[in-house]
Amino acid sequence: MLIVNKSLFRKGLMLMASFLCIFASLFMPIWGGHGNGLDAADNMFNRLSKGSSYFIPGVKKQALELEGKSVTITAKVKDAKLAARAVENLTKAGATAEFKDDAVTYTGDLGKILGAALQDADDLFNDHGQAVLERYAVTDKDAEKTVVKAWWSVLDPSIKELQKQKLIQEAKVVGQVNKRGLEPGYNFYGIKSEKVLDNVLPLVGLLVFYVIYTMWYGYAIFDMFGGIGLGMSKPKIKKEA
Repeated sequence: MLIVNKSLFRKGLMLMASFLCIFASLFMPIWGGHGNGLDAADNMFNRLSKGSSYFIPGVKKQALELEGKSVTITAKVKDAKLAARAVENLTKAGATAEFKDDAVTYTGDLGKILGAALQDADDLFNDHGQAVLERYAVTDKDAEKTVVKAWWSVLDPSIKELQKQKLIQEAKVVGQVNKRGLEPGYNFYGIKSEKVLDNVLPLVGLLVFYVIYTMWYGYAIFDMFGGIGLGMSKPKIKKEA
C-alpha cells in the first residue's frame, strides 16, 4: 500500500482504532445494570416510551359508551391455548363463549367485555400483575401476560367481524382497546415508567454522542483514504489553448 501522507494516515488510523475500542466497549457489561451499553440505551428509551404511552384511561371512556351493546361474534383463534384462555376471560366478563373449529364464538355486552380487557391491560401496564393472577386464579408462569395476550388474540379478529355486521364505531373502539390498551400493557409490563423531562440530560447526551461518534467514524475513513492518496477534490477545468 502506497502512503502519500503518513501524518494524515496515522491520524485516521488512530481515529479508527479509538472508534473500534469504544465500539467494542458498547458490547461489554460495564455501563451499569446487567447488560451492555446497547441494553442500557434501549432500556432508557423503553422507560421513556412507557412514560408517554399511557392511553388506557381515555380508551376506558370509549369502552364505557358501549355498555349495553350486545354482540355475537365468531373470531378465529388458531392457538388452542390462547383460545381456551380467551373463553375463560370472556366468561369472567359476563359473556357466554365456546371454542370450536378454531374459532371462539361469544355473546355478551361489548362494553363490559372491553372494560374487563382494559382492566387487565391497566394492571399489567402499572406492573400489578399479581392482581391479574388473583382475578383469574391462575398460577402458571407468565400467566398474567397470557391473559392479556388471549384478550388480544380474540379481539383482533373481532374487528373484521364487527365491520361485517356494519358496527363500524364498535370496531374502531375494539381497535383502540388493542392498540392503546392491550399492546402497551403487554409490551411495557415490568418496565419502569419515566418522563422525558426527568431525563433531558441523559437523552441529550446520547444524541450528542451519536452525532459525534458518527462523525468520528467518517473522519477516520476520510483521513485514512486521504493518506493513501484517495481524497476528494474539485476537478480542474482544462482551458483551451
